[in-house]
Amino acid sequence: MAAKAAAPALLEGEIAAFQALVRRKGEELWRELPWRGIDDDYAVLVSEVMLQQTQVKRVERYWNRFLALLPTIDALAAAETSLVLELWQGLGYNRRALMLQRCARECADRHAGKLPESYEELVALPGIGPATAAGVMAFAHDKPCVYLETNVRSVFLHHFFPDAQRVPDAQIVPLVRATCPNEDVRGWYYALLDYGAHLKATMPNPSRRSAGHTRQSAFEGSRRQKRAQLVRIVLGEPGIAPGALHDALDAIELEAGRDVVDAEEFDSITEELVREGFFAYDGKGYRA
Repeated sequence: MAAKAAAPALLEGEIAAFQALVRRKGEELWRELPWRGIDDDYAVLVSEVMLQQTQVKRVERYWNRFLALLPTIDALAAAETSLVLELWQGLGYNRRALMLQRCARECADRHAGKLPESYEELVALPGIGPATAAGVMAFAHDKPCVYLETNVRSVFLHHFFPDAQRVPDAQIVPLVRATCPNEDVRGWYYALLDYGAHLKATMPNPSRRSAGHTRQSAFEGSRRQKRAQLVRIVLGEPGIAPGALHDALDAIELEAGRDVVDAEEFDSITEELVREGFFAYDGKGYRA
């Protein structure tokens, strides 16, 4: 295994050369996406949250519909959670939808129905991490920031750590900061995203050499899949009793050729989903 490499210190000429290369690649590999070139910070936030761990093509099918029904922070904050979850079905990782609504409700309560405009205030909101906050700053406000997600990371790993393994973000962040321009930040990160997506599709994925890279566990038959199935069942049958909900889950598992879910696991998952706010139990049945 190759040794860890120290982050190189870039000279002004090296920064300019790298920026020119990335801009050129961005022009060659440009992807026309509906959330690009807009300054609506709420719409950008929705796209950034949807794009976490979900393919671009899938997000394209959901982003417009979500915004058509929930066009503002106040609309999302006031919506029934069941509607938010229904609009999210098919994107996966339903927890993101709950956190997005919690973020909207805090904005409605504390920020007059608007997203704050500083990175520090954004990252303090529920469900908004450093990359999401930086995405809003770059794409909605065109402000210099350190936006580091998997495609961006791939470009820096490919160019500055070509032979290194287990490269920590602490070595990549200074390079992202040093190369981020003061103008057209939005276009700069679009170029990095498109170039990074190209690298991942045409060569061994550079992001696998990141210290934070983990192989995603299999979804089929997993606890995560059972959680998603239970949410879909409750959304489709509000008020469904525990026994009927368990039977419906077992039917899905049997149809897929898997064993039924034992009572202990079923209770554990449903209690978890209630605790996290996906649905509620009124003593008779479950409702989102």
